[in-house]
Amino acid sequence: MSPPIVGPAAAAEQGGTMGPNPSGAADTTVWRVRGEPLVAGSGSGPLRGVRLAVKDLFAVAGHRIGAGNPYRLAEASPEAEHAWAVRALLEAGADITGIAQTDEFAYSLNGTNAHYGTPPNPAAPGRVPGGSSSGPASAVALGQADAGLGSDTAGSVRVPASYCGLHGMRPTHGAVPVTGLLPLAPAFDTVGWLARDAALLGRLGDVLLPPAAPGLPAPRLARVVTDLLDLAGEPVRAAFRPAASELARRAGLRIEETPALPGDQTEWAVAFTTVQLAQAWQSDGAWVDAHPGALGPGVTTRFARAAAVTAEERATARAVLDEATRTLRDAVPPDTVLLLPATSAPAPPAGADSEGRTATRQATVRLTCLASLAGLPCVALPLMRVGGLPVGLCAIGAHGSDRALLRLALAAT
Repeated sequence: MSPPIVGPAAAAEQGGTMGPNPSGAADTTVWRVRGEPLVAGSGSGPLRGVRLAVKDLFAVAGHRIGAGNPYRLAEASPEAEHAWAVRALLEAGADITGIAQTDEFAYSLNGTNAHYGTPPNPAAPGRVPGGSSSGPASAVALGQADAGLGSDTAGSVRVPASYCGLHGMRPTHGAVPVTGLLPLAPAFDTVGWLARDAALLGRLGDVLLPPAAPGLPAPRLARVVTDLLDLAGEPVRAAFRPAASELARRAGLRIEETPALPGDQTEWAVAFTTVQLAQAWQSDGAWVDAHPGALGPGVTTRFARAAAVTAEERATARAVLDEATRTLRDAVPPDTVLLLPATSAPAPPAGADSEGRTATRQATVRLTCLASLAGLPCVALPLMRVGGLPVGLCAIGAHGSDRALLRLALAAT
């Protein structure tokens, strides 16, 4: 398929010349379109002056959703109104600096894009930023935005937070309306956000989250599961225990280590992937079928797998996830957080072979899918260094404990 032919207005919206531009034009590996600001906020409110990078998956009134793919962008119509989360942040005073790039259709954790390139990761030069909220993460890490509005289905906020040394929040599933967010797998899709510091992460949460449930106890116990820790590489495991201990000390938590959770976590990960594949095909399969050759290699492979999932496979996987959800929610009661690495390793080199990146991705999904499949909130904290590179530490909380997790993040700083 030949690249789409777009007119001057569309070219301007894509952000200018591909790649970094020393003349000062927007780097289109990071930004699809950028302004000063692109959309001004209300001028008052708790987020007044905050510069926001919005993932190219959210509706921004007057702009199109490209979903990281120039073919989709060329066919899209401007959105009539803002996504719920975009509107809430604008009303709270934030300015939209620009619409930032994403991995195609948000269906990758690497942060690479076959059409627009790989956004830089200043925290780990020469390495990927992580995806699929790659553009917002890169913009925040570069200091071109204060915060990033992203989405998290299988780790798409938590992975770039880990790789770029940022704070990242995945809320309880359904806590923040996804109206105006292009879906990937609705059973797992959430709005998410990124910031360089925990204070701003919490201020964003104050705007986006519902009030905390009355009577919800503060976390008192930090649980570490050895089997989950073993999913990470040895250097990450070595960095994890002192970081977890320091977090617990600062937050006044008691650490308890257990060997394993009940159930087969390998089976859970397979079931999660199966349901995600099936729902991704429901969301985007018709478009993919109608545009052969429009996707990059990795995303093409995932959609080919998605097309092959049968109704029986999906139903079987859904039953597994229902049981896994009950098990995980029992393991994380309101007074407990589950601590684990955000990713299995630091960011892979941008030029790493596909086999190596696939192995890292698979190990990382085993970690990230836990909060996703159970609909639990999770905060990623930049508390570890492995070989001089950032790796996040995640805290998964009980259902509805989002604000308690944001307080935990603040205590960790």
